Amino acid sequence: MSNKKRSKTNITKISTTSNDVANSTATKSTPRPSLNDQNSRQSTKKSHKTNKNSSEKPLKDVFLLARPFVAFGRYLRDSWREIRQVRWPNRKLTWKMTLAVLIYCAIFIVFIVLLDMLFTFIFNLLINAK
Repeated sequence: MSNKKRSKTNITKISTTSNDVANSTATKSTPRPSLNDQNSRQSTKKSHKTNKNSSEKPLKDVFLLARPFVAFGRYLRDSWREIRQVRWPNRKLTWKMTLAVLIYCAIFIVFIVLLDMLFTFIFNLLINAK
């Protein structure tokens, strides 16, 4: 009975392509990506090649006058995706950063005023010396 249980277990054999073997032997210091990453990359590559009726057509297939609008639409969509990924500061951190900027500006204003007074004094000495 124990022999029957052993024969029912499934063993999956994982094989690599020649490119994966060449890449792993060439650079030993870089970690190899997991199998899930490789499978997802291969599926995305296949989907770009085989799915020609997708909602996102290449710009060259779109009518010439519509290209700027399509590109602008993609720009807006991609920008919105990036904005959603931003980690916005809370109110306390915003006030801290605002005060830091105001203090820096005040220090810089004092520095510029002191330089202006110094150069005014030097120029007045030069003009009055004649």
